[in-house]
Amino acid sequence: MTRTSSRALLAGIALLAAAPAFAQSANESNAALVKRGIDAAAKQYATLLPKVQSKEGVPRTVENGDVKLVGVRDWTSGFFPGSLWYLFEATGDKKWRAAAQDYTARMAPAKFDKTQHDLGFMLGASYGNGYRLTKDPSYRDALLAGATTLVTRYNPKVGSIQSWDLWKNSTWAFPVIIDNMMNLELLTWSAREAREPYYRDVALTHADTTIKNHFRPDGSSVHLVDYDPQTGAIRGKVTVQGNADSSSWARGQAWGLYGYTMMFRETKKPEYLQQAHKIAAFFMNHPRLPQDKVPYWDFDDAAIPNAPRDSSAAAITASALLELAGFSDKATAQKYRDFATAQLRSLASPAYLAATGENGGFLLKHATGHKPAGKEIDVPLNYADYYFLEALLRLKAASATH
Repeated sequence: MTRTSSRALLAGIALLAAAPAFAQSANESNAALVKRGIDAAAKQYATLLPKVQSKEGVPRTVENGDVKLVGVRDWTSGFFPGSLWYLFEATGDKKWRAAAQDYTARMAPAKFDKTQHDLGFMLGASYGNGYRLTKDPSYRDALLAGATTLVTRYNPKVGSIQSWDLWKNSTWAFPVIIDNMMNLELLTWSAREAREPYYRDVALTHADTTIKNHFRPDGSSVHLVDYDPQTGAIRGKVTVQGNADSSSWARGQAWGLYGYTMMFRETKKPEYLQQAHKIAAFFMNHPRLPQDKVPYWDFDDAAIPNAPRDSSAAAITASALLELAGFSDKATAQKYRDFATAQLRSLASPAYLAATGENGGFLLKHATGHKPAGKEIDVPLNYADYYFLEALLRLKAASATH
């Protein structure tokens, strides 16, 4: 047995051993769950922030026992400042605002980075939350600059924004990954703010192309579709971060669910709502979804039940379902809220939520970044924390109105 597989097996055993915690927490009110999660996050990040703030870079994960810092050009760089903004929003404590402002200012070079498609992640989580909470006009300017940069990657022949620049050892011509749906909110927001309909047109065309070419009849998605940039023809459908070309990578399903829920909010196009419902049904009803509703990293890994989990996929899904509930009929909405709340109860249990001072200072344990590459397996990840905090705030808002 390899070191990775043995670690995954031990993690699975630990999760099973902690199963009673899920049942016990069912008696906890949603308000108490949210408060406990936010309080734990504030204590944990109070241990992390002093260790990293004087250093260059942004905390992404833990590697070899140490917090790994990444540069602004890393696709995850916006999530830590975003989590700090969420802590400020949740607590009102000005120390979180000051820290969020510091780390958001560090993101400035990203708005002109034409080498990648992840500007929606990088700028939306940082400057986007900052602008929402402070209305600082410089944050607005940064977001609009980022949108102008992002649309340079759009190809009208393909009808999509190119995801990655071409790798030296790849055979791709114009790769588009399902994750790219998450960057479209930057364009729809900018279209309204700048009164520039082209940004909206690009976002809608990309979303329409993705529905057409990324999804299977059961609502699952492939990871990457490669196009001919001259004709728009499909050259191939493959995976990079999933288990196989034909498998369903859990975080990819979560990106799609979140992306189409968001696009319905932004456009009110019924096709996007229908797609979000299909993806939700695939995820929620999957026979290989564990009882605690935190998925294995890929639904089709032959190693299940000894495959690694992905707490980041659960956090993203919970946040998406809480928003999707607001666009659904009463019975469906309750189903989505109940599922998302169950996920958050699992994530807020000792099986996943780290004790103060542990886990490198990050909140959630048992996330999986890129298993095929042997990277970030059963570790904390800054985007798992970000969507966990977002989901807690969305649950708080939902509980206040229902």
